[in-house]
Amino acid sequence: MPDFDLIMYENEFRRIDEELKKLYQQSNANVVFLVDKNGQLIASAGDTSEIDTTSLASLTAGNIAATGGIARLLGEKEFTILFHEGENDNIHISLIGQRVILVVIFDKRSSIGLVRLRVKKASENLLRIFNEISAKSEKKQHEKSLDESPFAEITDEDIDNLFK
Repeated sequence: MPDFDLIMYENEFRRIDEELKKLYQQSNANVVFLVDKNGQLIASAGDTSEIDTTSLASLTAGNIAATGGIARLLGEKEFTILFHEGENDNIHISLIGQRVILVVIFDKRSSIGLVRLRVKKASENLLRIFNEISAKSEKKQHEKSLDESPFAEITDEDIDNLFK
């Protein structure tokens, strides 16, 4: 992960929100969440009134972190997809580009096959959006570091005049 902050503007957030809504509808899910690896909820689609979203987001991030430890013990880089099957609800969790966690909660009205198929496509689209956000953030960070340089105010003309 980059060592700079990702800054998301309204346009990017709208695109992410649209992608989550599309996944929610196409997978016949109950709820879809997007969480960062620190456990902060980024966006959601579906009815969240019955869910403690703050706890779910942080527990999901903890689940990914714990599973990452298991993966390393087994010689894997990371497990990018997790699935938990319950009596009534199921949870499909996937890591997108080592950046964010996509959570799909669904019941018997859907199937794991359908969810996996729709998550695969949504993950590709979300990864593209986050790569764009990352590129913008990196560019802004680079521009900021140039502006903070002690030589930023020196022009080519100043250098030419110095050596005349």
